[in-house]
Amino acid sequence: MALKITEDCIACDACLPKCPNNAISEGNPYIIDPDLCTECEGFFPTPQCAEVCPVDACLKA
Repeated sequence: MALKITEDCIACDACLPKCPNNAISEGNPYIIDPDLCTECEGFFPTPQCAEVCPVDACLKA
């Protein structure tokens, strides 16, 4: 299951370098490619975009 970024996104760039699959791209709001997002499974115990998002805009789709 992939995560999504809500309209609450403030485009702060905190999530971009944290994604091990490069699934996040710039947009308004930022966009998570569901074909690339693994919720960081195999890399981290929790989705890193959600961990670093200051406005909690990364949610399960």
